[in-house]
Amino acid sequence: MSRVMPAQRTSSYTIYRSLECRPDSYQGWYQQGNALRDGGRYEEALDNYDRALEYKPDDYWAWYWRGDILETLGRFKEALESYDKALLSKPTDYWAWCQRGSVLRQLEQYEEAIASYNKALETRPDDYWAWYNRGRVALEDLDWFKDAIASFEKALEARPDDYWSWYRQGDALRQLERYEEAIASYDRVLESRPSDYWSWYRRGDALRHWGHLEEALSSYDKALAAKPTDYWSWYQRGEVLRQLGRYQEAISSYDKALELEPEDDYAWYNQACCYALVGNTELAIAALQQAIYLNANEYPQLAKTDSDFDNLRENDKFQALLKGDLPFGKRA
Repeated sequence: MSRVMPAQRTSSYTIYRSLECRPDSYQGWYQQGNALRDGGRYEEALDNYDRALEYKPDDYWAWYWRGDILETLGRFKEALESYDKALLSKPTDYWAWCQRGSVLRQLEQYEEAIASYNKALETRPDDYWAWYNRGRVALEDLDWFKDAIASFEKALEARPDDYWSWYRQGDALRQLERYEEAIASYDRVLESRPSDYWSWYRRGDALRHWGHLEEALSSYDKALAAKPTDYWSWYQRGEVLRQLGRYQEAISSYDKALELEPEDDYAWYNQACCYALVGNTELAIAALQQAIYLNANEYPQLAKTDSDFDNLRENDKFQALLKGDLPFGKRA
């Protein structure tokens, strides 16, 4: 939520002319800091705000803009100190509390960030941005899913058609395994953005976990229509088809996934399972060989007990692969 202004051309003559007339003026140093900030000359702006603060050590605006610039520069601890100084002058200032929350999140002090957004909301209890950013911290950093849902609901009271609040509310509901409600949230997003990749993809995830596999497959297909080269949609599509017993189609989806991520051991292993289940022994062993090449610690043991490979148990090449007698490498 940084409020640093876009860069503007400002001549040195314009910047310094007022100070030549009033070299000991707080207002001169402060206004020059603003001009330098507007021009994207942040380090020089900081020096000017520091000079202004020599005259007015408790000035809210100089501390606030100093914090804003430091945040933009990624100097988050210093920015936090500046916002704290600003709040000494204006303890109920919405903007300083919000920016403080943003900085604390960058510093991975998540519960303190939530507390800062709470203080901002004491001043503006219906503010969209404070509720939304509070919800993001709760969802993405703290796994406080119920708290996140409550925050996004408040954000949606302020902006009922907001894409991000509906989408992230869906994510929080999905994490709580409230799949039907999550799908309803994703559907609200898709009303306004019918080709949105992420909403279709996460909708597919919710349906898959809920056990609605055919509908999940349709959602992944919609995600792929929006993003045809997405590895995860091809992989999850393969997983759904495998669970539906449509093994040949699953193999094709894993092929697509592996074109995009050729070193994904999960896709190789699951494709090997599908090949085994359709009776294609040679390609089952080749795919399993590749999976073991990528993760030799896991897949030999897993394949020993996986019922998908039961029809390969007597195959000499399969047994040699599990014992480590067959060289691991690219497809045999």
